[in-house]
Amino acid sequence: MVAGDVAYVEQVQLRDFRCFASLDLSLAPGVTVIVGANGAGKTSLLEAVGWIARARSFRGVTDSALVARGSEQAILRADVVHGERRQLLEAEIRATGRNRVLLNRHPIVRTRDLYGLLRVTMFAPDDLQLVKGGPAERREYLDDLLGMLAPRYDAARSDFDRVLRQRNALLKGGLRDPDDDSTLVVFDEQLVRAGAEIVRGRLRLLARLHPLIVEMYEEVSGSSAPLDGTYQAEWAEAPLHEGDADAVDNLLRQALVARRKQELDRGITLVGPHRDDWRIVLNDLDARAQASQGEQRTLALALRLAGHELITDLSGAAPVLLLDDVFSELDAPRASALIRRLPGGQTLVTTASAIPEGVEPQRFLRVAGGTVEAE
Repeated sequence: MVAGDVAYVEQVQLRDFRCFASLDLSLAPGVTVIVGANGAGKTSLLEAVGWIARARSFRGVTDSALVARGSEQAILRADVVHGERRQLLEAEIRATGRNRVLLNRHPIVRTRDLYGLLRVTMFAPDDLQLVKGGPAERREYLDDLLGMLAPRYDAARSDFDRVLRQRNALLKGGLRDPDDDSTLVVFDEQLVRAGAEIVRGRLRLLARLHPLIVEMYEEVSGSSAPLDGTYQAEWAEAPLHEGDADAVDNLLRQALVARRKQELDRGITLVGPHRDDWRIVLNDLDARAQASQGEQRTLALALRLAGHELITDLSGAAPVLLLDDVFSELDAPRASALIRRLPGGQTLVTTASAIPEGVEPQRFLRVAGGTVEAE
């Protein structure tokens, strides 16, 4: 049974969302298995549930891509149950212009006002990019976890993105008069304030995550291996750790002064968390470049499991877990390790083939041709 304080999605209604012209779907509070051929729309169902939590696609696509071809908007409605409380999310996701989102019939102005309604963690075949991809993949992983833990990190991220755009525009145009110099000073302090909040959050998060990642890697791989990670910032002389959190503001300020001429010459901001990386080291080697694909896949799964475990521990309830055709990419030991870690909360599993052994669904859905049928 699901604990009373666990939030889950009870009902989803879609109209002109991806391939679904019209859909009214009930989901189980436990495990729902969604079966269908590749391209049938299984991932789109998970995408709709993910949108409820973050007001954006976990695939990283624009909202306009969620709207069915030929339509001006997609409609998403969802009933979210949290203990004895029920909340209604209604969204008009528009092909052009601003979306309209209501929570319990009241308009939502800021995306972060939705956070806390539902927490969602996602496992997908392209999770391998967390390890072998560029720094942006790992920054996104950390920042998404931070956003689930505390809305202030999403606020800091929004503030940083805004000042980064403004500062880059100013640098690109050049400092033509004293007013521009004064404006840059203001932007510098705004960048330090928001950027330092993000970096401090990442450092503290990594300190909590590390032992969980080691534990999950050993469980999934069936063996232990030296596993470490370093937070690398071009604006700091050495890798940063949790103990450096209080010094981040000054480090950023000093770097902005030191690289001012270089930034003006290039017309772009070179200092800040938008360029940082979390370098993962396995067996004393850079996992991105020198780990085997099997090790990289095991490590990617360990990262997702550790993030899910941490959110569960700190929030007191398991997030909704979305497993998008991940079992097709896992061998039997890794699949078994993942199944053993399935939480007590809501889990949605998509598959194009047989249900993995050990998965016990409360609800079984089949997707084909833009329709969903219960079996």
